[in-house]
Amino acid sequence: MGLSDDVRRHCAEVAAHARSVRIDIDALSRVEPAEPPALDPQVHYLEGTPEDVARYLLALDAINFGSGWFPLLDKRPGRSGYFTVAWNMSDDWRARGPWTAADMRAMTTEQIAMALRQRPDLELMSLFAQALRELAHLLGDGGALDLIATAQGSAQALAQTLATRCALFADDGFYKRAQIAANDLALAGVATFADLDALTIFADNLVPHVLRCDGVLIYDDALAAHIDSGRELPAAREEREIRACAVHACELLAQRTGVPPRVLDVWLWNRGQAPEYKTRPRHRTRTVYY
Repeated sequence: MGLSDDVRRHCAEVAAHARSVRIDIDALSRVEPAEPPALDPQVHYLEGTPEDVARYLLALDAINFGSGWFPLLDKRPGRSGYFTVAWNMSDDWRARGPWTAADMRAMTTEQIAMALRQRPDLELMSLFAQALRELAHLLGDGGALDLIATAQGSAQALAQTLATRCALFADDGFYKRAQIAANDLALAGVATFADLDALTIFADNLVPHVLRCDGVLIYDDALAAHIDSGRELPAAREEREIRACAVHACELLAQRTGVPPRVLDVWLWNRGQAPEYKTRPRHRTRTVYY
C-alpha cells in the first residue's frame, strides 16, 4: 500500500458521494486505444547526461501546473500551455546549459520568466520560481539521481517524498504532479520503478474534459453551464468531484481493459490536444497542483 493506493481510496469515496458529477459506466467502452506513452525529444530535454535529464524532468514537473493561467501565457504557435513551458525550458537548457540545484535555489521571478519567454508580471512566474526553490531545497547538496535512489525502486515512494517535502507538490487526495514525475523519469529511461503501473491517472483539467466530451463524466446542469461559460471554477467541492470522478472512472476502465491508469492518462491527455476537444471549454481553476 502506498500513496497511489490512498489516491484510489480517496477518489472512490468522493465519486460515491459526488453531487455534481457522475460516471456513465456504459460510456467507458468509448475510450479508444492510442499510442504508448513517450516523451517528445524535441519538446523535452532528453539529450543530456542521465543526471541532467533527471534534474530537467524533476524541475519541469515542479512547475507542471498553471492551467488556470494558461490562457494568459504567450504560447508557441499551435502548442498548449504545457508544451510551451516544457519546450521553452528545454530551449533554455540547450542554449545556456542545464540549471543546477544552486541555480534553482536562487531562482527569481524575472529569471524564470526570461527562461520561459513570459512576462514577469504574470503571477504564475512567481509561483514557478517558488516551486523551483522548493525542489532545490529538497535536492540539497545531492543530485537528482541521488533523490531517485532514495525511493529504492518505488514510484510511489518517490511521489511520497515529493508530496511531503515540497508544499507545491502536496496535492492532497490526488498528488498529480508527484506521481507524474515518477512516470516521466521512467519514460526517459533515467529511473526504474517496480510499481510504476500502480500509479493512478494524473488528475488535471484536461483528462476529465476528454472524459466529459466522450460521455463518461456527466456534470449537473449548474456545473455544466458554469464551465461552458468559461468562468473560473473555484478549488472547492465541484472541482474535486471532477478530478476524483476522472480518477475513479479510469480505475474502472483499467480493471476492464488491463491497461494501467498511467497509460490511459496519456491516451486521454493526447486525445485532448485535438481541435474538437480544444474548442469546447474545460474547467479552469487557478491552482498550483495542475
